[in-house]
Amino acid sequence: MSWKDKCAAALGEMRLYENSGHKTRFMELMECYSGYPFFTKGLCKCMYLSAWDEEHFAIMLEMLTSMALGEEHDTEDMKFQGDVIADEKIDEHAYGEAYVFKLSGMFLEGDPGVPEGREKLSAEYEYIVSRALEASRVIDHLTDR
Repeated sequence: MSWKDKCAAALGEMRLYENSGHKTRFMELMECYSGYPFFTKGLCKCMYLSAWDEEHFAIMLEMLTSMALGEEHDTEDMKFQGDVIADEKIDEHAYGEAYVFKLSGMFLEGDPGVPEGREKLSAEYEYIVSRALEASRVIDHLTDR
């Protein structure tokens, strides 16, 4: 069984997909991009988080397509773009959105912590973040690719 299949199965066993759309979007990203040199467990965690809804899936898909076409070998530019978006979301007073982008940046850096200010999250975003952190733990426990 391939690593991406093990990952998908482990997340399913832990019931971490919100619905069939979430699983389908996540699997599409994994199928298309898990073989690229920039793919890491951190990126896999971001894929899980971005697959939560169509809007964030589209953002991730655009970034990954650009990276694949540009023959990127790491996620530095993605991290930078996420930081820019997080700052924009803070300026728009969209704190939950900003927090999710900051968490994604920490995933990309391999940082096991969480951004400061989690206590300010709405119930909706707290739920999303808690599920992403559960998925992160599952992904971290998978043997390396």
